[in-house]
Amino acid sequence: MTMIGTERADIKVEVILGVDTHLNFHTAVAVDHLLGRRLGELSVPTSAKGYERLLCWAEGFGPVRCAGIEGTSSYGVGLARHLKAAGISVMEVERPKRRHLRRKGKSDPIDAEAAARAVLADEAVGEPKSGDGPVEMIRVLRSVRQSAVKARSQAANQLKALLVTAPEDLRRRLRQLPTKGLVATCARFRLGSDPNEVRTATRFALRSVARRYEALSREIAELDAQLDQLVAQVAPELVSLPGIGTDHAATLLIVAGDNPQRLRSEASFASLCGVSPIEASSGKVVRHRLNRGGNRDANRALYMICLARMRRDHRTKEYVARRTAEGKSKREIIRCLKL
Repeated sequence: MTMIGTERADIKVEVILGVDTHLNFHTAVAVDHLLGRRLGELSVPTSAKGYERLLCWAEGFGPVRCAGIEGTSSYGVGLARHLKAAGISVMEVERPKRRHLRRKGKSDPIDAEAAARAVLADEAVGEPKSGDGPVEMIRVLRSVRQSAVKARSQAANQLKALLVTAPEDLRRRLRQLPTKGLVATCARFRLGSDPNEVRTATRFALRSVARRYEALSREIAELDAQLDQLVAQVAPELVSLPGIGTDHAATLLIVAGDNPQRLRSEASFASLCGVSPIEASSGKVVRHRLNRGGNRDANRALYMICLARMRRDHRTKEYVARRTAEGKSKREIIRCLKL
C-alpha cells in the first residue's frame, strides 16, 4: 500500500475522487472541486478494509462530492457499492482515449487523475447500474445460460465432426439421424471401461459428447425456469406485450439496470440501446445517421421484437402499411419502430 502527497490544505474543500481500478488494487487521486488542484494519491487493496481506508483518506481533504470510477461493472463494482452505501455519488468514467495517452503518457495515477478531471469537466458517462437487485440476478443467470447454450452448440458440432471420421458401420447407422436423435442414440451406447480398438474408442467419444449435450440441456432448462420466474416478477407488463418473450425482456431489463431512474428520459434509453439517430449536419446539409454505438445486444433484441410484431401484431401491421404508403422502405420502417 502506498500513499503520496498527503499534505492537507488549511481550508477544507469539496473533493472529487478519481479511481483507476484493477483486480487486486485500486489507485485513487483526489482533486479540489473548486480549483482542480491535485490533492493526493493513494493505492489500496480491493477489500472492504481497503475501500474504507480510501474513503477515510479522501475525507481527510474535505467532504467527498463525487467519485469517478473506471469499470464500475467489473473491477470497480465493489468500491462503487461501498461508496454508494456511504452516501457518495458515483459516476462511470470511460477509459482515456488513445490520443490522450500519446500526449500525457499512461500510468495508474495518470488514469485516476483523468477520471477525476472527467467528472470535473462533466464528461463522465453517467450514473452506473446499482447491481444489487433482481435485475442483477437476471443478468447473472442469463450470462450463465448464454455460455451453456454456446457449449451445447459446440458439443453438437463436435458430435457431428466425430462421425465424419468414424468407422463405416457407425457412420452408416448414425449419419442420417437429426441432432436430438443422434444425441439420444449415442448417449445409450454400452461400452467397457478400456477401449481397445478405434471403433470402441469412437463409440466412447460419441457417448461422452452426447451425455455432455444432455447435461447442458438440463442446465439450460433449469436456468430458463429461473429466468421465466424472475422476469415475470420484475416486469409482468413487459412480457405481456406482443412479440416480447423472456429473453428479449431480460436483455432490455439488464440494459436499464436495477436503478432505471438513472436514465433521465426515453431518449437516453434509446441512445443506450443504439437506436437514436445521430445528427450529422454540415453547412446547408441537414441529415442524421445511424447510431453504431450503444448496447448491441439490446439493439438486436429491439430488432427481433419489431420483426415479431410486424408479423403478428395488428397495430404494428397498420403502422407498417401506413408508412409503406408514405414511401418508406422496410428497413426505414424498422428503424422507426425501434425508436
